[in-house]
Amino acid sequence: MKIWGEVVTSLVYPRRHITSMSKNKISRRFKEALAKVEEKAYEPLKALQLLKETATAKFDETAEVHIRLGIDPKYTDQQLRTTVSLPKGTGQNVRVAVITRGEQVQEASDNGADIVGDEDLIAEIQKGMMDFDVLIATPDMMPKIARLGRVLGPKGLMPSPKGGTVTNDLSSAISEFKAGKLEFRADRAGIVHVLFGKSSFSADDLLINLKAIQETVDRQRPAGAKGRYWRSMYISAAMGPSIEVSISSLRDLKFE
Repeated sequence: MKIWGEVVTSLVYPRRHITSMSKNKISRRFKEALAKVEEKAYEPLKALQLLKETATAKFDETAEVHIRLGIDPKYTDQQLRTTVSLPKGTGQNVRVAVITRGEQVQEASDNGADIVGDEDLIAEIQKGMMDFDVLIATPDMMPKIARLGRVLGPKGLMPSPKGGTVTNDLSSAISEFKAGKLEFRADRAGIVHVLFGKSSFSADDLLINLKAIQETVDRQRPAGAKGRYWRSMYISAAMGPSIEVSISSLRDLKFE
């Protein structure tokens, strides 16, 4: 279970998790935020308003969604790895690195890439340099990048055609990721973790981004997923308590 903020974000029994951590110190700030959250599935807009209300840290917290799916990613036909373009952006300064060669090095630089290189950049990454949020590569560089699998794989940064990070259209890829395109995947437990904005966003803008994620997860349902696909959805500010969202209500929402 991944740690977010001061407590472990439980995607099944959030308060039970917190009770089990009673021996650990939980801040007064967090306890006050937790007291505002009821054990129920909230309507999406109300859940997002509550997220903003419980984002009480001294910085602009990231808004996160954690979705538990009825899939077993150990089977290839039940894996989920895709991208979503958030209509309202991420609220973050996305650092894009590009591995390419020749004339495309200049193209990447001209189109806003923060770091550009060929084999020299590969060598730096092997040594531990990870000052980027997205890594894009041209297809001709992938055989050389393969040796970075052990470094990039665990962090979800390995370029892939399905994720839109292996491409010759560098200008489009860079601008899309800078504007709010995200790659995400289901972890080994079948849980998807995605950031979808900042707590300073309006609840309406967060709702538009959350709806985009829901539609993407539905659209990219793995072929091998059988039975109940959606199990639970929780949102939280980075340092706040988890808030359950009514999946059916979110799916029923329609935007013009």
